[in-house]
Amino acid sequence: MPTFLNEEDYQELISWRRDFHSHPEIGYQETRTAGIVANHLQQCGYTVTTGIGVTGVVGLLKGNETDKTLMLRADMDCLPVQEENQAPYCSVYANRMHACGHDGHTAGLMSVAAQLQKRRKMLKGAVKLVFQPAEEGGNGAERMIRDGVLDNPKVDVAFGLHVWNDKPVGQVALNPRALMAGVHSFDLTIFGKGGHGAAPHQTTDAIVTAAQVITNLQTIVSRNIDPLETAVVTVGAVHGGSAFNVISESVAMKGTVRYFNPILGDQLPKLLERIVAGTTSSMGASYSLNYEKLTPPTINDPRWAEFIREVASEVVGSENVIMDARTMGGEDMSFFLNAVPGCYFFVGSRNEDKKLMYPHHSPKFDFDEAALEIGVEILCRATEKFLS
Repeated sequence: MPTFLNEEDYQELISWRRDFHSHPEIGYQETRTAGIVANHLQQCGYTVTTGIGVTGVVGLLKGNETDKTLMLRADMDCLPVQEENQAPYCSVYANRMHACGHDGHTAGLMSVAAQLQKRRKMLKGAVKLVFQPAEEGGNGAERMIRDGVLDNPKVDVAFGLHVWNDKPVGQVALNPRALMAGVHSFDLTIFGKGGHGAAPHQTTDAIVTAAQVITNLQTIVSRNIDPLETAVVTVGAVHGGSAFNVISESVAMKGTVRYFNPILGDQLPKLLERIVAGTTSSMGASYSLNYEKLTPPTINDPRWAEFIREVASEVVGSENVIMDARTMGGEDMSFFLNAVPGCYFFVGSRNEDKKLMYPHHSPKFDFDEAALEIGVEILCRATEKFLS
């Protein structure tokens, strides 16, 4: 079990996490968080660069040699959620909450920074700590890459973790291939011809057309995708009509598409629009579609997934390392792993005895902070092993 953190280190880690939880910041607004991170890295002797990807912070620590560089990443942003917990460290801001664990990721990587600095002379290479803004829909990783975060020195391998309430504390979960899904979104408006609810023959009913579209979209997965593949098409919002006796002339809807196979990522937009076009045409309606590819799948490199499995097994035992984890949730760590090989993994953080079992993005989300100690231990050991 953990050997890097003593009791004082652990309490400092928890203090950081709870402070960040109390003061959550939305993507690209993480100025307070970034300031605390940058100051800590400077005190630890890192070369610090700020303003990467708007509010991102990078700390570089060079060991005895510089022939290889390992990147460790944590995200800093919160969600626009009103917290419903009663903990003493609850958010002090309305409609802002660390409802996904990024407060723990940031605090954990700060703890890793302190531990690695103590062992600097043992490192044969460099470690680049990346504190990323705007993971929650802002693609902060992509923006940091555009700002050169993977260069000077060039990153060879990247690791990152996510506390995970789907798994109990004490487990670590990963996948040697796709761990998290690619994420697309769409905004669709159906246009018909409005009129009196008692005279539908004089109209083109946008609501009926939208209902047909929603139903037919489900055939993408059930009838157009290989049953051995995995995909999701969800319509999450529908808005249309204003009165009980009026046939609406338009309906607006929003949805998301998820997948693991990058080939599917190219096919799904075409399949979706084909169904929309055909259904609306058959009903005498028209449409406007805005389709966006947000993040690609988070795909691990098998070599480095095995590397993390070995390290995690040393920490929690091989019986507690799950190798077939997958989720249709998305993560912009995918941009880093598209650019360099590496591994992203989950650290179990669920504890039902402590009532810490609410899902990510819930207004009641919280996690067992013991997961942070496990995560720090794995990242520290992985760094030492990689740079040995």
